[in-house]
Amino acid sequence: MIRKFTITYIIFILLMALALPSGENLNVSANTGGIEVAEASINVRSGPGLAYPVVASMKGGDAVEELSRSGDWIEVTVSGETGWIASWLTKSSVQAKAAASKTAVSSVNRLNVRTQPDLSASVLTQMNAGEQATILTETHGWAEVEFRGSRGFVSTDYISINESSNANPAPAASDVSSIEIAVDTLNVRKKADLSSAKQGTVKKGEIYPVLKLEGNWVQIQLDDNKTGWVYSFYGHLSNETVEKKTDSSTGTVTVQTNGTNMRTQATTSSEVAARANAGDQLAVVAKQGDWYQVALSGGGTGFIASWVVAAGALELATEEEKPARKKGTLNGLTIVLDPGHGGNDGGTVGVRKTEEKGLTLKTAELLSKHLRSAGAEVYMTRQSDAYVDLRQRVAEAHKVSADAFISIHYDATEDNSVSGFTSYYMHDYQQELATYLNSGLGSKLTLRDRGVQPGNYLVLRENRQAAVLVELGFLSNYTEERIISSEQFREQAALGLYQGTINYFDAQLGK
Repeated sequence: MIRKFTITYIIFILLMALALPSGENLNVSANTGGIEVAEASINVRSGPGLAYPVVASMKGGDAVEELSRSGDWIEVTVSGETGWIASWLTKSSVQAKAAASKTAVSSVNRLNVRTQPDLSASVLTQMNAGEQATILTETHGWAEVEFRGSRGFVSTDYISINESSNANPAPAASDVSSIEIAVDTLNVRKKADLSSAKQGTVKKGEIYPVLKLEGNWVQIQLDDNKTGWVYSFYGHLSNETVEKKTDSSTGTVTVQTNGTNMRTQATTSSEVAARANAGDQLAVVAKQGDWYQVALSGGGTGFIASWVVAAGALELATEEEKPARKKGTLNGLTIVLDPGHGGNDGGTVGVRKTEEKGLTLKTAELLSKHLRSAGAEVYMTRQSDAYVDLRQRVAEAHKVSADAFISIHYDATEDNSVSGFTSYYMHDYQQELATYLNSGLGSKLTLRDRGVQPGNYLVLRENRQAAVLVELGFLSNYTEERIISSEQFREQAALGLYQGTINYFDAQLGK
């Protein structure tokens, strides 16, 4: 009986195997859809990674079927050979259809398009208010978009989504007129290739006319009729026309702060050669890194930091009459948020290895959302994991004539039993804002309230605006670190600071 059943079972298995498609057909049925090359040309590799040898190449617009995926790599068949291509260099037919019906419209200026759906991810480019991008996917508060040849992620908090199939398309590459360099030094290549000969270098803040876009490369117009190519990830593309690049090594700069130091060398540790006041215009002799070498009135030259001056001979803005503001709103107000630390300055590190610089940025982003919803114009001293000099942070507040400057930090001390939040001020004109912000935090947080205290911090000491530095708990306290590193805590802290800001400005209406 058992033998007869076994033979019958084996025959059944053999019949089922014959009924299945061949291995070749199985590969076809595993396809997840058609994809198209999004760059001018890409390499096909023998395995899923850059370390594998190149076995073939594909050109822009070439279509191929996807066989399988391994991480960010797609298995395909090209000319009868199987290989792997990078997913970030392709676009799918599904994405193309989605893009045709969904468009992201930026609600703010300089909206970061990031490499990953994370506030600490690198910035690829930026969108200005009203600019549009095609949406590829949406997930957990982020939208993957394609914008002027770059694919990245934007926060859905700062965009409006147009689902009409008649939506205007994203700005075409032909609309791009200029690029502003966003990194300290960027190599200019003879061709759109990292292995191409170097033509020279360009500096942060310089603006160049754009001649052509090719994939992630931008051809720019240099001086003396030369052209070159730079990587678009390291600049901000714009449709604003420029006749020539901004030459920051000649001309004049305008001082923005009274008592600004001009030093003997291009460093903050060198001796003070002279001082200048707000509105003084200085002739520039040369540029050295982040410093201008300027002519001194008594003869000779000195160095002044680029973050305390404005390029060119600027007219000082006259105070404009602001519209009447109602209680509970922030209409007409300008607020600078300063997420502490960043880049190679990680701040303090908790006993559970939590980095302060990541928490400060995430908290500031949440607070920014609340302040903007109440009508405030919000500026961030940093929007990614980047180092920003403390004096440059203060200069930002002076430049925009901020009504309030809020520096966000998390604390630490050798005594791991110390806990609680603190609000610091330096000058008398800053104390009232500190009091209101601390009260707002106290209404939302369950941590110990350490109160309002004077603190000799540079961002307070050098600040002419109402400025406060808040320490939102101790990372050096094991129990408190678990609390303050949570998303729920950051939400409550942001709400507390928002409420304190509203209450502070409401109180000013009665004065």
